[in-house]
Amino acid sequence: MLIQQLSIFLENKKGRFTEVAKLLGEAGVNMSAFTVSENSDFGILRLIVSDTAKAIQVLREHLYAVSVADVICLHCPNQPGALAKAMEIITAAGIFVEYMYAFSQGDAANVIIRPDNIERCAEVLTANKLELIAASDLYKL
Repeated sequence: MLIQQLSIFLENKKGRFTEVAKLLGEAGVNMSAFTVSENSDFGILRLIVSDTAKAIQVLREHLYAVSVADVICLHCPNQPGALAKAMEIITAAGIFVEYMYAFSQGDAANVIIRPDNIERCAEVLTANKLELIAASDLYKL
């Protein structure tokens, strides 16, 4: 259950994220999850949207550099130790996590994971009875 994530390079100036959010909103594209990392010159907006193809089209029409990567969304209890259990499984399988980000709602947490071996990561998590969320389910949360 892989999910496509967009990475958008943004100049580190006022209003850049606002412009992306506005463009996507006007196109009817919902942002389900996102994170922004930055340095002094630029930022990288990573986001999961309701319509990846439409988002790419709109952003590229407005000259944004956009790339797509597959990620996993782990659905786990929002309680102490739940993420540690999943990370121990990933680490024991020799999988390196490039980055991750999370959001929680009530009793559940959703962790977006970008591992170096996405197929193996999905395999070991599901083999250990951990729940991965499909893109279509993520947009319903």
